[in-house]
Amino acid sequence: MDTFTQLRQTEFTRLDATGQVYLDYTGAGLYAESQVRAHMELLMRDTFGNPHSSNPTSLKSTQFVEEARHRTLRFFDADPDEYEVVFTLNASGALKLVGESYPFGPGSRYAIVSDNHNSVNGIREFAAAKGARVTYLPLNAELRVDHIEQRLAEIDTSKPNLFAYPAQSNFTGVKHPLDWVALAKGMGYDVLLDAAAYVPANRLSLRQIKPDFMSLSFYKMFGYPTGVGALIARHAALHRLARPWFAGGTVRFVSAQNQAHLLRANGEAFEDGTLNFLSIAAIPIGLDFLERVGMEAIQARVGEFTDKAITVLTSLRHRNGSPVIDLYGPCSCEGRGGTLSFNILTPSSKIVDSDLVDQRASRMGISLRTGCFCNPGAAETAFHYSAVEEYECFDTIKPESFTLQQFSACMNNSPIGAVRVSVGIATNEADIERLAEFLQSFVDTEPEVTHERILPEVVGG
Repeated sequence: MDTFTQLRQTEFTRLDATGQVYLDYTGAGLYAESQVRAHMELLMRDTFGNPHSSNPTSLKSTQFVEEARHRTLRFFDADPDEYEVVFTLNASGALKLVGESYPFGPGSRYAIVSDNHNSVNGIREFAAAKGARVTYLPLNAELRVDHIEQRLAEIDTSKPNLFAYPAQSNFTGVKHPLDWVALAKGMGYDVLLDAAAYVPANRLSLRQIKPDFMSLSFYKMFGYPTGVGALIARHAALHRLARPWFAGGTVRFVSAQNQAHLLRANGEAFEDGTLNFLSIAAIPIGLDFLERVGMEAIQARVGEFTDKAITVLTSLRHRNGSPVIDLYGPCSCEGRGGTLSFNILTPSSKIVDSDLVDQRASRMGISLRTGCFCNPGAAETAFHYSAVEEYECFDTIKPESFTLQQFSACMNNSPIGAVRVSVGIATNEADIERLAEFLQSFVDTEPEVTHERILPEVVGG
């Protein structure tokens, strides 16, 4: 019995016991049963208090928080003399810390790949408010970026400039090159790497890849606990940030009558209030689980089942020979992770409404995801939206009455969402077979709720 078959039978037994097919690993990883048991045993055998004190129970909590910091740095091969860990609620919280504190100003540039999560997109509001120039790097037909060095050129290196991109797309699974980090830094940028979709199935060494900031969510890596993420940042980069406010735990001294405060000197200056110390104690347990399985083995497993899923998607045909699936992004495993986004087509090449697909999948016990996955830039490119038409529709519909259905109608019935399946550590052959059976049910059918397909064209430049 191979390792992953054994894991399915011992650590993820609930999947087969309940008849569930889980294909939403990009949304959230699955926890191993041993993780939960180990954490519960830890909580039951000891007492933990608020870490903002020096009493015995507080010191015990502080000990586990610091252990989690060190364990996280070790997992990512990060030199503690160069990097530190700031615990947050999630990856979005980590990104917001950078955005609100980065020293943007007139003459600065915030360069961002169009394929980004909304939490990275949102940083543009902080940049624009401080007078920085915000520019998006467009995507090509495979939803990758061409001519990266050319697109990052023309900056004032005497000003703070920030380049942000995902190591792996949460829309298409495209892996954007990690060597962009060194390239952009050499051109005068600080680099913010969103690693949330990449690190659940890929080894990443911060001794080799040296971003200034890296964001992640632990539940995407190993499912449990939720509500804890991290910003891993270079000491020097953190010192360049200017927090716009302070809170309990972030300060060493505050005076009300003098309206003065002194922030902590390390990453704790960015941790607001009392940390989720009970959940943070579970982080080393999750990291240990991934290490026991082996990140290289997980990457190979995800690659194997990504390839199988692509084969299923690209081989389906209607009786008239037209494809059943319109797959967005690359049609091979090269340079991509285990995330696949697509739309289902009718024999007359209409796009089946993704909400209908979601409803059918749920009835069959299949957990997948539909929508734009908080990644509007990749969706706009995949759906071939015209920027002019999109702006006119967005500007025409009153905010109080705005719905996605109205927007789609205004955009000549363009798709407003896609279907996403993503594979992970517990995926097996039976899951892919169930996916194939589900998709087969759309062959030679004309569901009532559909959108006209937008024919492909060269986009992105």
